[in-house]
Amino acid sequence: MSYPHRLEYPEPRYHGDRGEVNAVFRPADTPPEVSSPGGSTHYLATAESTGGEYGLYKAVLGPRSAGAAPHFHATISESFYILSGQLELYDGDTWVTGRTGDFLYVPVGGLHAFRNVTDEPMSMLMLFAPGAPREEYFEQVAEVSRRGGEELRQFRIRHDSYFVEDFDPGAGG
Repeated sequence: MSYPHRLEYPEPRYHGDRGEVNAVFRPADTPPEVSSPGGSTHYLATAESTGGEYGLYKAVLGPRSAGAAPHFHATISESFYILSGQLELYDGDTWVTGRTGDFLYVPVGGLHAFRNVTDEPMSMLMLFAPGAPREEYFEQVAEVSRRGGEELRQFRIRHDSYFVEDFDPGAGG
């Protein structure tokens, strides 16, 4: 692989000359922050803990979990890395079966969706960049979804999640 003669890195944000002790360790056995019969979400690195650089979450979806219908984000990209099991991923055009080790990157504005159609649980990493305050969304989406209607639509918009079904009830993936 060849590299350009001059690689462009971002401007320095740290101006010290000795480094700092500021790493954050999270043990693997830390309980998930959100648990439900359909799965769980672990907050590995939040927008708050990364200074807004990114948000990284481990999600576990139970068997036959609906996941998320087709939607897009206007301010953040989203990436999916499958740790175990299988996950149906919608890339805005086609549903594909993602398996352990598969990765999907969705740029800002990209339509996407996901669902577990198998009889087995699955787990994945979800990366949002730049970081966004996704925790309230993860903690409240199930309850707000049960209530539905305009409250759900406004909740989704507040959390930069523009679902196709909210704007075109006949559409889907």
